[in-house]
Amino acid sequence: MQLNPYGADAVNLAAALADRRPASTEELAERCRVAGLIIEGAVTAADLRTVLAALDAWEHVVDAPDERARAARLNDMLAASASHPRLTDHGDGGWHLHYREEHRPFGETLHALIAVGTALHLVGRGMHRLGRCAVPECGLIFADTSRTGRQRYCSQRCANRDAVRRHRDRARG
Repeated sequence: MQLNPYGADAVNLAAALADRRPASTEELAERCRVAGLIIEGAVTAADLRTVLAALDAWEHVVDAPDERARAARLNDMLAASASHPRLTDHGDGGWHLHYREEHRPFGETLHALIAVGTALHLVGRGMHRLGRCAVPECGLIFADTSRTGRQRYCSQRCANRDAVRRHRDRARG
């Protein structure tokens, strides 16, 4: 089975942005550039509002109580970001798919990227592969890209902290 890194990259970016919301257009642009996105033109206040709304909808997908609800919520996101997929090569001969029309505002483009990337991630790896950290005081979102599909924590640090807590509880009891 070939796993689609487009889905993993987009869903990891969505988790990072949802866990720590960008406070400005400059921050949004910089964090997206660091994640490898090419941004053509300025990121506007309208783009930031669109992305923040998309992240609200995406968190609703993450927090769905079951697979059917997750699919329905993600289908709503996909419908809201619907566009015509298109082949492009950016003039360099490296053909690939964009899940959006050309010359769309950055916020709409990022919304489509998050929705389609999440869909590819979930259908390619499993509908359960989004979650919140099992450490109650953490609650950060993660996209499970592990081999086994059993990720419960947002990071190794939280996994270790929870293991130490469980060990201490057993030692006391």
